[in-house]
Amino acid sequence: MQLHISPSLRHVTVLPGKGVREFIKVKVGSRRVSYRMLFYSLLFFTFLLRFIFVLSTIDSIDGDHSKCSSIDEPVSKDEVQGKTDVPQTLQEFMSEMKQSRLDAKTFALRLREMIVLLEQRTRTSKIQEYLYRHVASSSIPKQLHCLALKLANEHSNNAAARLQLPSAELVPALVDNSYFHSVLASDNVLAASVVATSLVKNALRPEKFVLHIITDRKTYSPMQAWFSLHPLDPAIIEVKALHQFDWLSKGKIPVLEAMEKDQRVRSQFRGGSSAIVANNTKKPQVIAAKLQALSPKYNSLMNHIRIHLPELFPSLNKVVFLDDDIVIQTDLSPLWDIDMDGKVNGAVETCRGEDSFVMSKRFKSYLNFSHPLIAQNFDPNECAWAYGMNIFDLEAWRKTNISLTYYHWLEENFKSDLSLWQLGTLPPGLIAFYGHVHVIDPFWHMLGLGYQDKTTLADAETAGVVHFNGRAKPWLDIAFPQLRPLWAKYIDFSDKFIKGCHIRAS
Repeated sequence: MQLHISPSLRHVTVLPGKGVREFIKVKVGSRRVSYRMLFYSLLFFTFLLRFIFVLSTIDSIDGDHSKCSSIDEPVSKDEVQGKTDVPQTLQEFMSEMKQSRLDAKTFALRLREMIVLLEQRTRTSKIQEYLYRHVASSSIPKQLHCLALKLANEHSNNAAARLQLPSAELVPALVDNSYFHSVLASDNVLAASVVATSLVKNALRPEKFVLHIITDRKTYSPMQAWFSLHPLDPAIIEVKALHQFDWLSKGKIPVLEAMEKDQRVRSQFRGGSSAIVANNTKKPQVIAAKLQALSPKYNSLMNHIRIHLPELFPSLNKVVFLDDDIVIQTDLSPLWDIDMDGKVNGAVETCRGEDSFVMSKRFKSYLNFSHPLIAQNFDPNECAWAYGMNIFDLEAWRKTNISLTYYHWLEENFKSDLSLWQLGTLPPGLIAFYGHVHVIDPFWHMLGLGYQDKTTLADAETAGVVHFNGRAKPWLDIAFPQLRPLWAKYIDFSDKFIKGCHIRAS
């Protein structure tokens, strides 16, 4: 690159390097040139020369690009795994780079091989984590199994464990709307006992509370034995198995049909969790979803029964439905005084709150809006709400088609190969109760104690009801130790059945 200025300052010529034509020649008028003009002219040409240098550099880089095209070729995971000299850690890679003088191409290839290897290890670790969580959350702890067996044996051998619940003189209260009626569906005796005990102990007028416990056939005897031997007077406790409801013994029952279809879909996952995990072609999230599909709770009648509350309790006007993984910490009677404004479901919203992780759920968090059937019918930013502690106005419910809507969308999900939403009963519940939800104060339902440990004990104690939704249930070993006392304080660890099955506070 050459710059030539004539002595008279009338001609300025820029000559690039060899092989490039002359590209600028400036002729300056024959007039007197000031030093200021000369300064600005030189400054302009300085910037111009820098621009020319950048252009020539880009040309040289483009010319050499074809030499590095092999770096873009894909490297298979099997190919990387077969190599023994691939650095196993970033420290090993840096050490190798310091010891060897590698060109840019070799450096890039070695770096890519190490990244592929680390990605494969991360995937394997993630899948193992999902598998361990599945096993830990789906298995029945031996202590709970022991408790059910001991209570079933007591039910067979001890008449005191077979009492009618409630007693004959209290039966009219089961359909009396002047009482506070709560419903709990559970096949877990210990969990049900904590919900019942916390409800009664925190009630200002326990004699006005009626708790209807619904369970399955196999758990009925242990459940009846527990509450016969551990009465919660003066509250009224009813224990009833599903097969004892007249409504479920008549004709075609949608909930049972849905479970049969669900079972057929689940049967696609043959080989169990081992076969699912062994599939190297699936993404970890897909494997996690298939493992989740194997969870017994998704094929439990207890998980669907709430959608039939109006039929199960035809004489009641309003009930509070409770999950078995909650703990009640206050008197619930004010819930029956809430004006529902004609809505059916009183629930806490989960799209706003101080905890951005737990309270950030909208419809798009549960429904698959990449599916046209969902995208055409719902707003992805619609605020979600929570199951676990809900007020249901059964009178208003009976005037709607909520239950039919629920099963219509279950059928659509089966037709779509379970692609419309995440597993569970909340997504179809969000759809069925769409437009029928009355938002209540978050005080009545604190969520997330079963899947994140950011909630402190002090914060949890300020809530009216805490919910251990998630895998880390308080009766499992994977429960968060700082939060478990909220649940454990409602268990009498000196009880002979509790001690006999080695159930401990921590």
